[in-house]
Amino acid sequence: MNSITVNSLTKIFGKFTAVDNISFNVNKGEIFGFLGANGAGKTTTIRMLCGILAPISGDAVVGGYSIMKQSSKVKTRIGYMSQRFSLYNDLTVEENINFFSGVYNLPEEKLKERKKWVLSIANLEGKEKLLTGSLPGGIKQRLALGTAVIHQPEIVFLDEPTSGVDPISRRNFWELINYLSDEGVTVLVTTHYLEEAEFCNNIIMMDQGKIVAEGNSKELKTKYIKNKIFEIDSDNPVELMEKIKNADFVDDVSIFGNNLHLSVNEQLKSKEQINSFTSQFSDIKISKVDEITPTLEDVFIHILEKGKNKIA
Repeated sequence: MNSITVNSLTKIFGKFTAVDNISFNVNKGEIFGFLGANGAGKTTTIRMLCGILAPISGDAVVGGYSIMKQSSKVKTRIGYMSQRFSLYNDLTVEENINFFSGVYNLPEEKLKERKKWVLSIANLEGKEKLLTGSLPGGIKQRLALGTAVIHQPEIVFLDEPTSGVDPISRRNFWELINYLSDEGVTVLVTTHYLEEAEFCNNIIMMDQGKIVAEGNSKELKTKYIKNKIFEIDSDNPVELMEKIKNADFVDDVSIFGNNLHLSVNEQLKSKEQINSFTSQFSDIKISKVDEITPTLEDVFIHILEKGKNKIA
């Protein structure tokens, strides 16, 4: 059963096409990842699905209601958390909870129960009077999610929810997302942390307003990465990339931190060919060369490079 059905959704600002004729479905209770670089169209899509922006053409059914014809009803079925956490820093924890319970028209008789739940998941029991602006980023993030779902919506949109928080807070936050999914809540989340997308049941990758790939993590890696991937740990990855990209056994090369990821073709018969090729560069130190399992970042870079080559 679909919680969200999107048909030919398009949004244009002046001469700029932010979202270009996209269609997809999101199943009830799944965690659906929306990936892409800044400007790819992710946030614009979410704002349309929330009934905040009207599309130029196309439509979507969210929680049983059309965003074109019933946007006010859509808003009663969803929760929304922006990348800025949607909280008021000059209000106390309790005041923020009360404010959002009012925004979502939470019945008074349920407020006490839901307030207790929000304080629990945010680890803020007994700290209701603290100013929200004084909270650490990870705690504030959990509070923001709690206020976004205080009315127990069936669908929640999370737009870059882990931006700017530390890795431990990000991991704890994803535990909350999984909890919501287990409770039957549909979660649509945008992120530029591609490793986080491994936690999603299904994924869409966007570029320049278009959907360029979709599927679960395993499907994306199998469909788009046909070649073996090798990782090279080097003290000068930028210079090494320039030297190795024209090797006959290399199809693609990308920088990952201090490492290079090589997509190799059938010209490579063994890892020793890479070692032999790099050994000629005495000014570049190579620590290790290993075959690795492709990541979603490898997939994304491969797809973007393929798109650039088509344009060229």
